[in-house]
This record gives sequence, C-alpha cells and structure tokens, in this order.
Amino acid sequence: MKVQNCFLFLFLLTGADLFAQTTSTTQRENIEAQRIGFITKELQLTSEEAEDFWPIYNRYRSELTAMRKGRFAGLMANKEKFNALSEEEMSKVIDNEFDFRQKELDLTRRYNAEFKKVLPIKKVARLYRAEQLFKIYLLKDNREEKSGNLPAH
Repeated sequence: MKVQNCFLFLFLLTGADLFAQTTSTTQRENIEAQRIGFITKELQLTSEEAEDFWPIYNRYRSELTAMRKGRFAGLMANKEKFNALSEEEMSKVIDNEFDFRQKELDLTRRYNAEFKKVLPIKKVARLYRAEQLFKIYLLKDNREEKSGNLPAH
C-alpha cells in the first residue's frame, strides 16, 4: 500500500509535465504555439513589452524544459522497477522529486525578477495565472481526447 501511495504522490507532482513530455515533436510544437497564443491573449502586452518579454520568457521555458527532460529521463529509467523499490529507494525517489521542485522554484524565482524588470507586476501575476490555466486546459483537452468525447469545432 505504501508503494501505491508513493506512486500516486509522484504522479500528482508530475501531472501535466509528463503529458507534455510524452508527446511527439509535432504535438509539442503545437502545444507551444497554443501556449504562446494563450499567454499573448491573457497578458495583452504592448509591442514594447512583448519585445522585451518574449526573449526572457523563451529562455525561461528553454531552461525549464531542459530541467524537466532530465527529470523525466530519470523517472522513465525507474518505471519498470518502481514497484520493486525498497522503502529506502522509494524515499530517495521522493527526495529527488522535492529537490527537483526546489530547483524549478529557484529557476522561476530568478526569472520572476527578470519579468518584473520588463512588465508591470499585474502582468507578471497574469503570466503565472495564464500558465496555470493553460495546464488545466491541456489536461482537460487530453482527458477529452482519451475519452473519445471530442467537442465539435
């Protein structure tokens, strides 16, 4: 039971990240295009703000993606033997996940300072809200695709 709870815990921590990393290159490009459109709409940037913001945001996303790819590779390496891990090994997996989350938070804090240099604070807040809403959209869209209940376009 403890192993199942640990697995559920890790799954909840990884959520949309794993979904995004298991898609094809074309799907990832499509998701990124949708993300850009979604953020553009939510932030309503002026042309000057957009010129300053997008290069910083693109660097942020690039670093974040590289971090997540490394984490995903580690998770996939343990996928087959996950249920056979000892309690000590499982504890290490969980500790590694917390370490990753801290690094992710540190990266976001560092870029938050950069975003605040080029955007008003309300738009920075809208950025984080837009990112969360986009994750929800992706999860909902993925769930609808898997259930076969695709909405009419």
